[in-house]
Amino acid sequence: MISPQRRLDILDALRRGTVPGRGLETFAVGLERFERSVAEDLAAVERGAGTFKAIRGEYGSGKTFFVRWLQEQALRRGFLAAEVQISEAETPLHRLETVYRRMIERLMTSDCGHGALRSVIDRWLYVLEEDVLAAGGGSSASEAELVARTDTLLEQRLAPLARTTPAFATALRGYRSATVRGDRALADGILAWLGGQPSVGAAIKREIGVKGDVDHFAALGFIQGLLVAARDAGHPGLLIVLDEVETLQRVRRDVREKALNALRQWIDEIDGGRFPGLFLVITGTPSFFDGPQGVQVLPPLSQRLATHFDTDPRFDNPRAVQIRLRNFDLPSLAEVGRKVREIFVAHAAEAERVRRAVDDDYVVALATAVTGKLGGKVGVAPRMFLKKLVAEVLDRVELYPDFDPRRDYALTLNEHDLSPIERQAMGASHPDEIDLDL
Repeated sequence: MISPQRRLDILDALRRGTVPGRGLETFAVGLERFERSVAEDLAAVERGAGTFKAIRGEYGSGKTFFVRWLQEQALRRGFLAAEVQISEAETPLHRLETVYRRMIERLMTSDCGHGALRSVIDRWLYVLEEDVLAAGGGSSASEAELVARTDTLLEQRLAPLARTTPAFATALRGYRSATVRGDRALADGILAWLGGQPSVGAAIKREIGVKGDVDHFAALGFIQGLLVAARDAGHPGLLIVLDEVETLQRVRRDVREKALNALRQWIDEIDGGRFPGLFLVITGTPSFFDGPQGVQVLPPLSQRLATHFDTDPRFDNPRAVQIRLRNFDLPSLAEVGRKVREIFVAHAAEAERVRRAVDDDYVVALATAVTGKLGGKVGVAPRMFLKKLVAEVLDRVELYPDFDPRRDYALTLNEHDLSPIERQAMGASHPDEIDLDL
């Protein structure tokens, strides 16, 4: 049975109309066909490989849900994970230093939410000390001797980094020194610089012997450095998700070409073995992968992502570099609704009463009604359907014993609660009028 805290986290997210960060396997539908290939990819990364995957799907196909589910699989295996929303204004893909900064800000472990860089680096230093003790003689050594031996081992571990990413190695040395001295302000400043923050003072940079900020060219090297430190700290890999890459279609052509070329370079270097332990995932709409304003602008990248989807979707290859998510149909939407209802009643005081009032037939009726309000497009309906189911039906049934959703609830959709795509669908008189190209 799902834990009470996980249940609350899931239901609170659905009330807000967002995808929960954890517990997605409890109400996932249609992801079974990807479980084997995902497990194979994660196992390969654990063995030291680097891999890349592109996820394609229209709005409502569950791309965000899929990558959150993928993150859960990775976190359970001890991976680091980070999800970055690509946007023209805040996180442009052609500025990899910005992508790196957002990645570090959202870096997670299984027991640490966003901002896990300190946890990873501190764990790495702790492992170094444990290795010194395990090598013998450490338990009877003085604190000064232990520090000296740990520094020696640190230099040995940093040697590969010093050759490829000297600034990252230099900053780690500085962080270790500041930590030993108890200089928290300096340690915090070094972590901020390591995380790509642009506002680190010049005094801190002078103290550790680095110049400038993390730029476009250093960003990939810093990810490589993070992978080395993470593996030493017991994390077998790093999952990075670049979500909504289709926003590149809206930028100027020269900027788009720079971004696509940066992505191509990254993929090539993963294939070339520069990023052992990295699992890079991007998401986008079919128009991004197939249309004239997306991947097709850069033929070398198009060739690397080329995957044919001219067969029955039932026979898609989940091991391909590009995988397709199918839009929800009404039975799938109702199945998700039934699973969410079971999560709701898992620890409810009057579970059977709630289950009777919101029975399977009612769940189907509500799914049908929400879909109808949104122009008959099932793929647009999941977010609003689950929000209405939890916040306006299940909550009321539990709180008010005399509330009967069939008698006392009338479905309404207010425009200010809808996303732009949902508003567009609501205003369409026929599903074919809904333009889903982003």
